[in-house]
This record gives sequence, structure tokens and C-alpha cells, in this order.
Amino acid sequence: MTNVAEIFAPPTSTNLTPVYKNTSSEDIMGKEDFLTLLVAQLQNQDPLNPDDATEFTSQLAEFSSLEQLQNLNKSMDTLANTQQQSDRFATMDLIGKEVVYASSGFDFSGEPVNLGYQLDGTAASVTMHIRDENGNTVATLNPSEMREGNHFLEWDGLDKDGNIIPDGKYKLVLEASSAGEGSTIAASPLVQSEVTGVDFSSETGEAVIRTLAGAEISSSAIIAVYQADKSYTKEIATDDEDTIVDEIVDDIVDDITADVTGTSTSPTTEESASTDEEQIAQDTLQHYLAG
Repeated sequence: MTNVAEIFAPPTSTNLTPVYKNTSSEDIMGKEDFLTLLVAQLQNQDPLNPDDATEFTSQLAEFSSLEQLQNLNKSMDTLANTQQQSDRFATMDLIGKEVVYASSGFDFSGEPVNLGYQLDGTAASVTMHIRDENGNTVATLNPSEMREGNHFLEWDGLDKDGNIIPDGKYKLVLEASSAGEGSTIAASPLVQSEVTGVDFSSETGEAVIRTLAGAEISSSAIIAVYQADKSYTKEIATDDEDTIVDEIVDDIVDDITADVTGTSTSPTTEESASTDEEQIAQDTLQHYLAG
């Protein structure tokens, strides 16, 4: 009787010269080949010495395991291809949205840039240095937010002298210190920019995301995603918040005074409201705010 083990047994002669050849996936034995060998073994068994039932059952179990492994490999390949396509469609959906990513470099093209920093702890002071390709500091920003976490401000592109900087590549360098003398806090630069395109032509097959700030990043580098004009709370690097609030309050007082007196208190008015009229306006404003 012919046994499967005998077919695959190594040659006993030491004088045989091994012959090697490249095998393709079609040359590798599959489940059909094993089934053919198993049937041939049954057909050619010795009637006086039939196969042991236990051995036959063991061979069937091995055959079943082989088939399951092959089916599993096919399923995993299909799942991997499906997941890759799904990831591609998900990445394409980022176009037109704003993403936050860790980076110190950015491109300036005349439009305000959203620059940020990540603090590992509460800081006493934070300084943002913006440098050109030659390492020269063109602008220095002093943000007010010192708490732990991610913070952003909008930089208008003005240098130390108030002039707009030329278009080009720039780098953000951070300095953060705590209240203790000589102690520093880890700070990482962040950039928030709109996604302008996705490139799938990389050698690794991973999608390369291109941003308006000139970055080329992978999806794993993205910290957050936002709809356009919706992002972290940002400071305005060129505005004074107290001045803005004062101007708003002054405008409200002027409007209420004009309603009470029937006159206008705009800069073009020749006569201002009297002291009593201003007091009435102030009282009205307090009543309005309290209500």
C-alpha cells in the first residue's frame, strides 16, 4: 500500500544532487492535491492490511485544518483590501476641513496662519519665535494662555517692525517656563490648516495629506479634525481684548443715550449729551444688563 508519508519522505541516498527551481503559487500543493493523494491511498491500500482507522481520521483532521487555514487566508486578504479602500475614502473626506497636527514648519502665503502649542503643564510664560529659513527671528509672539493643553493663536504675518513678511517657509520655536527659577516645561508646536488634497502615490501605499500650510502628513499625525472656521479657541495676536470690550460698551452707551435724548453722540455730532442725560443712559444700561 502507498502511504502519504512515504511519498514525502526524504531521499535516503547521499549521492543525489539537489535540484532547485523557483516555485510559484500554482506549484504549491493545495487542498485538492492532498485530497487526490488521500483517495489514491485508499484505493491502493492492502486488503490484507487495511489502513488504521485512527490514522485515517488523523489525516482527515489535518486535511480539514488545511482547508480552514486556506479559507482564512483568503478572508484576511479580502478584509485587508476592503479596509484599505475604506481608509482611502475616509481620508478623502478630510479635503476642505481643518486639521491639527504636530509640526514646527509651515508655509506663509500672505494669509493669517493658525499656530499653536501644547503644554505638558501650567506655565508662567510662553514665547513663540517665528524664524525664516536662515534661522533669523522675524517675529516674537507672547500668548496669554498658560494652562496645560493645546492652545492656538492667529498670526497675521507681521514681523517685529509691523511689516508683512515675504511668502516662504518658516519655523515655529517655543520657549515655556514655569514659576520656578530656571525650570522649563515641555512645549510642542502645533499647526492648524485646511486640507487641500490627498496623495495615494507613495511607495508604502499610505495616504499623504497635503495642507494649505504646506505640510505633507500621514493620517496618524492628525490630532484633531474640524469643519472650516470651527477650531480650538484662538487668540488674535494683534488685538487687545480689553480694548475691544471697552469699545463695545461705549457703543452700547452711545446708542442708549441717543434713544433717551433723541440726539446722536457720534463723532460728527457738534454737542454731546449733558451730564444728567449720560447718567440716565448709564442707569438704563445697568437696568438692561440686570434684566
